[in-house]
Amino acid sequence: MKTKILIVVTLSLPIISKAQNVTYNHDMTKKNQITVMEIGSGSLSPPFFYQVFHKNYEQSAYGKPKLGFRTAAGLQAYKQVDYAKKIDTSLVKRAEIEALNMADRNIDLAWLVEKGKLDGMQQKLKSNINRIIPAGGTIDDKRRWEEILNLYHTAIKSIKDASMPNAQRKKQYLAIYADMLKQNDILVKFLVQCNTRTETKQLLAATNNIRTNKATIVADAKSRWKASSKVSSGANGGGSGNGIGA
Repeated sequence: MKTKILIVVTLSLPIISKAQNVTYNHDMTKKNQITVMEIGSGSLSPPFFYQVFHKNYEQSAYGKPKLGFRTAAGLQAYKQVDYAKKIDTSLVKRAEIEALNMADRNIDLAWLVEKGKLDGMQQKLKSNINRIIPAGGTIDDKRRWEEILNLYHTAIKSIKDASMPNAQRKKQYLAIYADMLKQNDILVKFLVQCNTRTETKQLLAATNNIRTNKATIVADAKSRWKASSKVSSGANGGGSGNGIGA
């Protein structure tokens, strides 16, 4: 087995050696042309080809090397690197600011601050709306105020779902709270009016009952007086008749 392995390795050595010796053969004609173009040294070959077909280029190629242009381009590239670094720094700062802005728009910190006031005012409005019917209001009055309360629910939800800075959110929440406070004052006045109207109706009804009772009492007294008068007249008439007969 060892003998077979040695034979295979021995046979493969020439192949490996040959593969290592293979290199890329440069085209000297192209290499000379590139050298003339880059640094202005070397020779253009074959000469007759350039003399016949590219005579103007042959005359000016040696005098116009590109090495100076490459050097100038490299110097300008260094300036561009500094400029690019400045741009990159500005973009990074802008990205940081925009990241903070995105966080400001996505996290509703204003709601965490104003939640208690808004929820408390909504609950107060709801409690006062439930007093409309007992105070003497109508079903239509209650429905109208319930629609107003639903408008505030929708407005608050819209602000919570909107993409805006927390400063703007806070401004909108405070505006909604101020409007709810105003509407609650109007509702309280309306409840007072309903209570006053109900009490007035009750007083008027009680006054009418007193008047009705007074008339009834007077009529009854008059009837009793008439009845007693008849009885009294009858008794006196009977007595005088008896005396005459005697």
